[in-house]
Amino acid sequence: MYLTITSTAPAATDLGYLLHKHPDRAQQFDVSAGRAHVFYPEATDERCTVALVLEVDPIDLVRGRRYGGDAFALSQYVNDRPYAASSMLAVAVGKVFRTALAGKCAAKPDLVDRPLPLEIHLPALPSVGGAPMVRQLFEPLGWSVEATPIQLDETVPHWGDSRYVQTRLRGTVMLAQALSHLYVLLPVLDNAKHYWVSTDEVDKLVRAGGGWLADHPERELITRRYLAHQRELVATATSRLAEVDDLAPEALDNAVDGNEEKAPDALPLVARRRQAVLEALRQEGAARVVDLGCGEGALLRELIQDAKFSEVLGVDVSPRALAVAERRLNLNRMPDSQRARLRLMLSSLTYRDERLAGYDAVVLMEVVEHLDPQRLPALEDTVFAQARPRTVIVTTPNVEHNVRYERLAAGTMRHRDHRFEWTRAEFAAWATSVCERTGYVVRYAPIGDIDPTVGPPTQMAVFSRADGTQRMAS
Repeated sequence: MYLTITSTAPAATDLGYLLHKHPDRAQQFDVSAGRAHVFYPEATDERCTVALVLEVDPIDLVRGRRYGGDAFALSQYVNDRPYAASSMLAVAVGKVFRTALAGKCAAKPDLVDRPLPLEIHLPALPSVGGAPMVRQLFEPLGWSVEATPIQLDETVPHWGDSRYVQTRLRGTVMLAQALSHLYVLLPVLDNAKHYWVSTDEVDKLVRAGGGWLADHPERELITRRYLAHQRELVATATSRLAEVDDLAPEALDNAVDGNEEKAPDALPLVARRRQAVLEALRQEGAARVVDLGCGEGALLRELIQDAKFSEVLGVDVSPRALAVAERRLNLNRMPDSQRARLRLMLSSLTYRDERLAGYDAVVLMEVVEHLDPQRLPALEDTVFAQARPRTVIVTTPNVEHNVRYERLAAGTMRHRDHRFEWTRAEFAAWATSVCERTGYVVRYAPIGDIDPTVGPPTQMAVFSRADGTQRMAS
């Protein structure tokens, strides 16, 4: 099975920089399904084509039981897996072009966000739904689609068409986005995967489709097929696409928290942020704390090391993040005195959950900026009206400080999945409006070195119940 990607942009061989694959070299990569080969059939300033060829060993597929089905069925040995552009090719794209898929190009970073005139050729694309389904999935993404059904047998025309479609996609698209379209939609068209679909697939789908899937008219079909029609996984993915796009840390390509200018012995901003939150919790006398949007557990680790925090609840919408947190916190080997005080829970930021009620404090550390602005009222209702703890702590970037990050392009946000970043005045306006509606009072604290012109890199608001009481869990 193979695909080609052709660029006709000026200085077309820049495609090699974006892919991190030199046009003068042929390279090989071992992947789970076999061996992938990358080479350039043509490479001129006017036109540059890269080819990805995946060699699949059908016997190894049977031995490894990666094809699935009845171990004694003939389909184990006679199938289309070595030839058709299925999930195996998608996995190869994800591994071989991993850096390009993440939108990274250290040599020429200005190329990453530049739309290029591209043509993608897939000679044998399996499509449950035929050529119309190919157009249905790719055209809303801006591609011009040429999809030609392949006959079952050209010598016997009345047998009709097979489920395979020779496909050409043409469009002016950023390369990282084009690769993400392939990564997600190849297994969707095939409506099958060559490996077991687990909760990790939700993260892959949100990570790869986060920039376009939420607005795709066939989002439900794509989500169902990609997740092998598993209802629980589909529900999780749908919720995450609608609210929090909590990408894995390695995918946050524009993250700059650790890149600020600081003295050699100064703590990085991420550590100073945790310190500030812990100090605020101690000042407020909080003993039972919820880390809402806990991610992979960095703050949880600090909380359970202090016995003053008698009960710690880590909450996240991502099963993967909670699984990583459990692993990184070594729950199985944690001392009993700490393990008894810590609990992890899957829940949403924007849906009422009675289990969040009755705690002294709720922490939203670098969380609100990951929500679409229209979802903020739902978050406010969940935290301030329903859970209603005595204290709420919110930290978020100060967008005014972004000009101090030399490696952050002008006009871009600190993380690729941020939906917004507030100025100090905008943050204060939001906090004031929350207080007016919910009966809290607020104080502010800077986090990080304070620039006299643009302020600190992170801003923190500490909300307290004006009456000093809290809602108790029923």
